[in-house]
Amino acid sequence: MLKNLHVKNLALIEDADIDFSDGLNILTGETGAGKSLLMGSVLMALGSRFDTSMIRKGAENASVELVFDSLPEPALAVLRDLDISPEDDGSVIVKRTCNSQKSSCRINGSNVAVREMKRLSQVLINVHGQRDYETLLHRSELLDILDLYSGGDTGKLLGDVSEKYHVMCELKDKLDEELSDTGSAEKEASLARFELDEIEEAGLKEGEDEELENAYRRMSNFRKIAEGVSRAHELIGGDDENAGSLTSQALRELSAVSEYDDSLSGFEEELRSAESILSDLQMELGSYLSQMEFDDERFALTEERLDLINKLKSKYGKTIPDILAYAGSRKEIIAKFEDYDAYIEGLKADLKEAEDKYFDAADKLHKIRKKNAPLLEKQLTERLKELNFETVDLEIKLEKTEPSAKGSDSADFLISVNPGEDRKPIADVASGGELSRMMLAVKTVMAGRESTGTLIFDEIDSGISGITAWKVAGALARVSEHHQVICITHLPQIAAMADHHFMIVKSSDDSSTTTDVISAEGDASIAEIARLLGTDSVSESSLENARELKAKAAEVKKGR
Repeated sequence: MLKNLHVKNLALIEDADIDFSDGLNILTGETGAGKSLLMGSVLMALGSRFDTSMIRKGAENASVELVFDSLPEPALAVLRDLDISPEDDGSVIVKRTCNSQKSSCRINGSNVAVREMKRLSQVLINVHGQRDYETLLHRSELLDILDLYSGGDTGKLLGDVSEKYHVMCELKDKLDEELSDTGSAEKEASLARFELDEIEEAGLKEGEDEELENAYRRMSNFRKIAEGVSRAHELIGGDDENAGSLTSQALRELSAVSEYDDSLSGFEEELRSAESILSDLQMELGSYLSQMEFDDERFALTEERLDLINKLKSKYGKTIPDILAYAGSRKEIIAKFEDYDAYIEGLKADLKEAEDKYFDAADKLHKIRKKNAPLLEKQLTERLKELNFETVDLEIKLEKTEPSAKGSDSADFLISVNPGEDRKPIADVASGGELSRMMLAVKTVMAGRESTGTLIFDEIDSGISGITAWKVAGALARVSEHHQVICITHLPQIAAMADHHFMIVKSSDDSSTTTDVISAEGDASIAEIARLLGTDSVSESSLENARELKAKAAEVKKGR
């Protein structure tokens, strides 16, 4: 869940810090105080577009930091993919900093791309504003809702359907390409034969390029090697003063005095070993020198062979194994065109098998959807009635459609909310306020099924009042039993239902305007609910009304 939100230098907010808790977190405040700005800051932190004009006047940059704890497994999986570990206490810190030139995104201190920030946010938090409620207007979103509701093996089966769909599409594209490009088949076969002949004629062996390069380097530097080895040989045991003679002299000196001090015997033994090593080394270097011989013909052949191998590398692969693998692919092409008709028939058979597997998996998915659609219809209808839709006639209509990664179904939610009217797609009948309540009904039904820990609702109370407001407040409370809920509202009924209440307050002086966040508990919450009741001033009677609302909310939560 979202544990903390810290906003700095964003529009009217100079420095705001909010500690959220589980349950239902309510944010209230006067119009224009900055409630939606706070929610906009959350979206900014999670990767949405940032407008540089939002940087507070006089500040160089703006920043938003979110701290999450109790991470769901999908979030931990994303962190593993990014090679980022949670903090020692299991939390994850998401931070976005922006200035007039650029922005940076960090997860637990590690720089990440905006797309990775968005990827993590999708499994940590769901933000629902007016535009998000409109997801109910899209068929693909409705199918996702049905699949999430179906639960069980649906997720695994969706993955299976998606995998089989991509295999089927790849084979279909390959077959279409072969059938539509027959004119180039002969050219492709001819080129493959030429390339294979060139590689096979070279008779490459793995590792020979390294051996040849070592030999070439040795022969190219023959004179330097000879001079170096010869000089080393002389320094160890030449006619003049050398390492060998000096070591022997040192050994004689130690031997002469070691009888007077037993501790010198160890040094004597070490020198004796050194003398022996130098003597052996001199003999080996002498043998090496005697065998050194430069062969012009061998050098030319080595150079020629290396040139051939490097030419093949430039055309067919960076290493000899790469070249040999390329030769193998040429053999496959040649074999294909030697019996092209059989190859095409094989492709057709593979495609037919892939199609059968896909449609078998898609049919299993369809049966699960068909089984669960009436159950979801029933529960959504009940929740919508609880949200004060007096008449609800809902049908989840499944239709066969073109194959896709989600199967061969499309879903539409047909609804009538007025007696005597035919069911129509939600997009044709629902107002903005109705859409928000429908989304809340969906979230109520899905409570406990979604892995996302935090749900944010903005404008959930658009266009409602009275008893409907109580119904919405009760639904939010039910959802908060399974998820952390953060809700911006101007309705006293919803505010009264808060487990944790925050007030957004705007203050001004002669030089600036600032938005602050204040925790409203106890009497402060009662006073804010009284203000939301719409009285000109907070009187004792309005406070009493607020207390009554709070008491009623407590009864609703107790009985839920």
